[in-house]
Amino acid sequence: MKAVFLTIVFVHGLIHSLGFIKAFGIRDIKALSASISKPIGLLWLSALGLFMLFGLGYLLNSKNIWWLGLFAALLSQILVFLYWKDAKFGTLPNILVLLAVLLSYSEASFSALFENERKTILASASAQSTITLTEVDIESLPSPVKKWLINCGAVGKNKTCNGKITQKALMKLKPGQKNWYAATALQYTVIDQPAFIWKVQVKANPWMWFLGRDKFQKGKGTMMIKLNSVLKVVDEKGAKIDEGSLQRFLGEIVWFPSLAISPYVTWKPIDSNSAEASMSFNGTKGRGTFFFNDKGEFVKFSALRFQGNEPNAGRKEWILNVNGYKTFEGIKVPSMLNATWKLDNGDWTWLEMEIIDIDYDVHD
Repeated sequence: MKAVFLTIVFVHGLIHSLGFIKAFGIRDIKALSASISKPIGLLWLSALGLFMLFGLGYLLNSKNIWWLGLFAALLSQILVFLYWKDAKFGTLPNILVLLAVLLSYSEASFSALFENERKTILASASAQSTITLTEVDIESLPSPVKKWLINCGAVGKNKTCNGKITQKALMKLKPGQKNWYAATALQYTVIDQPAFIWKVQVKANPWMWFLGRDKFQKGKGTMMIKLNSVLKVVDEKGAKIDEGSLQRFLGEIVWFPSLAISPYVTWKPIDSNSAEASMSFNGTKGRGTFFFNDKGEFVKFSALRFQGNEPNAGRKEWILNVNGYKTFEGIKVPSMLNATWKLDNGDWTWLEMEIIDIDYDVHD
């Protein structure tokens, strides 16, 4: 699809050279019956240049190339109106370019919003910690949690202040959906002032995709999803979203083990392989249960979360299962996971995720 669009852009751009050629008498262009002055001929040449630059930027995935496409299409359409009899069919490619401009502008705006929020969240993090996590720090924790912290390699290393997680995934956006959608995601998490921001791009097909952003900051959560980066189809906030976002943050202790000793988190032992964690921050509370195997590896997280944000939405069991592990910067973490809602009409496994990389204590 991209190749077809670029072909249209470049061919449409090259056609504008005809107006320049006719205006300067380089060659007689019979397809343009009206006379063209040299100043107007320079406008035809300018449109050619703008389309070429826009096409090149689009090919290279430049984030802020939309304005070149906007100027190119508008200038071209002015020329079309001036020479409507001969150039009216140029309206269609101009409309296609303007649609691409709209998509490009919306995606750039979304990325700018994420970037601003990311910087704000990271600014709330402490500088890189030089304090080592010791066995004394974890002495009061339930035995399976202590065993996990030792097993994963967190004990003996500096406590983590923040982290950047690169992910890829397969997703189903609603129960009953048969096909998986491919997704890529990026998340930043802050430990001492609990917060995260997560950006995901989900590709449904060549003509339809979704951009999503989840954020948890100061005890409040928000969710936003845009269709084709333009149409806002989800924009949720409120107490239920706050609680669910906090529970998500809590479950992600497994990627940031030093969070286990956060002053906002309390633990209650259940048995030799499980423990319940509760978290309270800025008036928002939530809890979940962590399960471990006999080797001290985390294998499952379970929480009762609100499934939806409607007034009648109730809590359903939400389960995160582990299918594989990787080591990042000396810390062994779950890297292959799936998430499932236990619904009244059956299980809905909506996420298959792989952690591609984790960078701890990032500064930008």
